[in-house]
Amino acid sequence: MARPAKIAPGDPAPPATLVIFGGAGDLSRRLLTPALVNLTRDGLIGDDLDILVVSRGPDEGIQDQLAEHLDLGDKATKAAWATRRKRIVYFQGEFDDPATYSGLADRLKDAGNIAFYLATAASYFGPVSEALAKVGLLRETDGFRRVVVEKPFGHDLKTARALNKTLLGVMEESQIFRIDHFLGKETVQNIMVARFGNAFLEAVWNNRYIDHVQITAAETVDVGTRGAFYDATGALRDMVPNHLFQILAMVGMEPPNSFGAEAIRNEKAKLLDAVRIPTAGEAKRDAVRGRYTGGTIAGTKVTPYLKAADIAKGSHTETYAALKLMIDSWRWAGVPFYLRTGKAMAARDTEIVIQFKPIALAMFRNADISKIPPNKLIIQIQPNEGIDLHFNAKKPGPVVDTGQVMMDFRYKDAFDLGHRTGYETLLYDVLIGDQALFQRADMVERGWAIVQPILRQWAKDGDPEDYKAGSQGPAGADALMERDGREWHPVD
Repeated sequence: MARPAKIAPGDPAPPATLVIFGGAGDLSRRLLTPALVNLTRDGLIGDDLDILVVSRGPDEGIQDQLAEHLDLGDKATKAAWATRRKRIVYFQGEFDDPATYSGLADRLKDAGNIAFYLATAASYFGPVSEALAKVGLLRETDGFRRVVVEKPFGHDLKTARALNKTLLGVMEESQIFRIDHFLGKETVQNIMVARFGNAFLEAVWNNRYIDHVQITAAETVDVGTRGAFYDATGALRDMVPNHLFQILAMVGMEPPNSFGAEAIRNEKAKLLDAVRIPTAGEAKRDAVRGRYTGGTIAGTKVTPYLKAADIAKGSHTETYAALKLMIDSWRWAGVPFYLRTGKAMAARDTEIVIQFKPIALAMFRNADISKIPPNKLIIQIQPNEGIDLHFNAKKPGPVVDTGQVMMDFRYKDAFDLGHRTGYETLLYDVLIGDQALFQRADMVERGWAIVQPILRQWAKDGDPEDYKAGSQGPAGADALMERDGREWHPVD
């Protein structure tokens, strides 16, 4: 069929049916439905978007369930929900039952554009896609057919390749939207605008001026009720090949020739290709894993990981991961990138720290060098979204002495962020067919290829290093930085 005309960003999405497998679950109630209501309120989707919720159990008032996290005291939200509510229909079916898909094919025979959102366990991504293809629901004969796949996309390089092979065996790459909710955050999307929209930043965005880069995703929460999933996954698999590598790619990529989806994805893929895959020795030396013990966070006692619900006896799973990576490109040669992520840490803090090289100290030879800290640019992704610039200034007085000061920008001070879930942009992009914020097969596989040597090494190493809940993480992560004469920016 002829492809529909491309929808310009900001135009209302075309008429479509959004089919959500697992649509009665927590993801749909907590994030997807509020995002769809926000898009309705903003005029980006209209009364011509139908929502079909596919779930196993009987319909127990699906509309009321999906309204659970909506602020219906807000007039605009209430009006938008009234529009959405009447377009929501329930479809009961088992995901592994062929009758479910034949029934869907009959139900959707006149639907036109359809997007399938797989809000299911990862084990269903391949089987559901194959079942949809078998009944003809992925053929683009009377409209677009798109499939949204949540993470985790594979458990390692081998399984990611197998899943890509399965999906690409029944549909085109242009139909697959591998979603990463981190990329829906305004501050993540602003990385490219901050870089390429400001000449003074792009001019120093290279190894001549930058000493190193830190990317941190710290959480105060423990594993909670997700013990079974988390114990089979761990911090590295859960966060690094997807969330942190996508941020890494945005920080390190070369300027695209446009903000078109393939132009952006091509440059991100090139950056990931330039990340040096660790040798066995580097995987042992330059990667640290930790596991939280008991402690207190914000006055609440935290149960040690090994005593949490659904954690296997003798588990070797890490709740903290830190690694040093090098990028073999002209722009970044010699600049280390330090990545870390952890649960039950001192603060919730997702940020990028660009630390610049020391100044030439000839003019300050009589000063205490330790009092002249390096310049830093800090992009705060969450929770207090903004950008900080740390620079040096003269302290008042007759003696030339320096002190570090900060200029800060906060999104909430300049823009109305509203009550966003981070899925608004991603869902809208699915409906208009813009894949700029979604990973391609080659990007997913490269991410796994980079961490695979670390996974192999950790499988041999036994237990992770302990760190106290509510702390900055394990001592080994500090040693990783100290060995290079550097230190982590505090999680606070």
